[in-house]
Amino acid sequence: MDSPSTNIPGKSILDILFGRPLANFEDRGESVGVSKGIPIFGLDALSSAAYGPEAALTILIPLGLAGIAYIVPISVSIIVLLTIVYISYRQTIEAYPQGGGSYTVATENLGVYAGLLAAAALMIDYILCVAVGISAGVGALVSAVPGLQPHTLLLCLLILLLLTLINLRGVREAGAVFMAPTYLFVGCMLVVIFLGVYKSILHHGHPVSAVALPPSPPAIAALSIWLLLKAFASGCTAMTGVEAVSNGVGAFSEPRSKTAQKTLTVIILLLIVMLAGIAGLIHAFGITATPPGEPGYQSTLSLLTLAVSGRNWFYYVTIGSILAVLALSANTAFADFPRLCKAIAARRYLPSPFTEKGRRLVYSWGVWVLFSLAGLLLIIFRGVTDRLIPLFAVGAFLAFTLSQAGMVVHWKKHPGPHARTHMFINGFGAIATGITVCVVLAAKFLEGAWIVVLLMPALIAVMLGVKRHYRRVTREIARHAPLRLEALKPPIVVVPVEAWNRVTEKALRYALSLSKDIRAVHIDCGEETIDLRQNWDRFVVQPILQAGLQPPELVILESPYRFIVTPILNHVLQLEKNNPGQIISIIIPELVENRWYYYLLHNQRATALKGLLYFKGDRRIVVANVPWYLDNEDREPC
Repeated sequence: MDSPSTNIPGKSILDILFGRPLANFEDRGESVGVSKGIPIFGLDALSSAAYGPEAALTILIPLGLAGIAYIVPISVSIIVLLTIVYISYRQTIEAYPQGGGSYTVATENLGVYAGLLAAAALMIDYILCVAVGISAGVGALVSAVPGLQPHTLLLCLLILLLLTLINLRGVREAGAVFMAPTYLFVGCMLVVIFLGVYKSILHHGHPVSAVALPPSPPAIAALSIWLLLKAFASGCTAMTGVEAVSNGVGAFSEPRSKTAQKTLTVIILLLIVMLAGIAGLIHAFGITATPPGEPGYQSTLSLLTLAVSGRNWFYYVTIGSILAVLALSANTAFADFPRLCKAIAARRYLPSPFTEKGRRLVYSWGVWVLFSLAGLLLIIFRGVTDRLIPLFAVGAFLAFTLSQAGMVVHWKKHPGPHARTHMFINGFGAIATGITVCVVLAAKFLEGAWIVVLLMPALIAVMLGVKRHYRRVTREIARHAPLRLEALKPPIVVVPVEAWNRVTEKALRYALSLSKDIRAVHIDCGEETIDLRQNWDRFVVQPILQAGLQPPELVILESPYRFIVTPILNHVLQLEKNNPGQIISIIIPELVENRWYYYLLHNQRATALKGLLYFKGDRRIVVANVPWYLDNEDREPC
């Protein structure tokens, strides 16, 4: 008996990049607890503390120094809304322990179209999550190293590729990779907040910045309700990612609901502390935003850290952690987007490959699609966060609203001891987030939110189209009757022949096992045709006659313009037309190389012929491949 080590193959390039393939029974080992659940499903929510307050502060730039006074009440409003959504999603996790994302909740309680609207909103939200997170992370890096600003887009795309490769390695490995930067970011932010609060107390609410901050821009606009609503709408991006835990309950260790609820609680508590601390310190130190994408840009957290600690090692560690967590915050979307697509595909509104797990038990199709769409978005907007922010919050808050409205119906369908309380909480949350959707749409519509408004119906139309296709296929192939055995005839077999060789011999042997009516079709091409005619009688006809079988007919087709594939195709289609009710089987001999680059040395007529037969043939045409493996030249054909 071989030792176990002798049965282990060497590592391939795929094993190095993505890890060894995992078996189905190893799925349970991929579940995560609270410590890994926070970086996997909480990075988006936690990292939004780095760009949510800044997004609101950027809108207040026209007010100059006076705009700083409004960041605290705006942040308090967002925290109140965040608390409502948190309570609602805790109830959703309890009611849907198998994973109760907005799509599932809306579909089961509000109907198919509400579910598809939630699905479209979430898909757009996750794609934007990746683009915004990465661009914000690179923005933090550019703040610390301004010389990198011309390379913003390239850095964004490199980080996107790295995240994709990490997530294709599986949930647990992704969690392990993201734990250190996540907890470093949280630790650095808590230290900044603690030091800032300490300085504020020490200086009676008027702390002195450790370094000179950029001067506040002059006021060029007056305060208005509309400006405050726009700032609130931008600041609401700090709430994106809250729904991620409820979408990914299935990834947590048992008891799944309790583990998911604990993870969500820790994430929300940390986020509230950071949002409140950042807003308070921005007001205390008098920090104003700098225009994104322009020379001299510095992120708000960069300015805040400089004000609290100065430009020292702690500043660079903090900026590094912000960069890492912002860039990696896209992992929340990479964890949830494939699961969302899997849930939609399970109801046949997306292509079925979205339901299939890859080598590392990850829904690989979803990962690659997210990589492609987010990369396209980064290229279009050149990797600048401020250009992406207006598109961001609409999808998230629409999903919040539909999820909570669905939960109201859920509690009505499933009355219990606390059903009325749950209904009130979810109903109040649906109203609050619904109003926020309207505010965000109104405030951001002309700045880019109109793109999301157009994309959602387009996505719904695509999903409905996929569903119609699957229904049509199901109707067409459905069979509810016994196997038909009447009128069974051997097929007419067509074998394209280039010359007499081993490949042709293998194809003819297979053809002889199927039918007596065989047509060997050859395109007249000069000397090769003469050689084939000379060899045909000697090597094919005579041995078959001696065996008492019917020899195949050699059909020579003229091709004055030197076409090869088209004359064979036309011959097969004419055979089909002349023989109604008869199966036409085309046996295509094909060389199979042992190295991909050797295919460049051969024509690909076999592939072209197969493709044309599939698209131009009818149900009576059957195509079969007879491969000849070129690394086994000494072996006799079957």
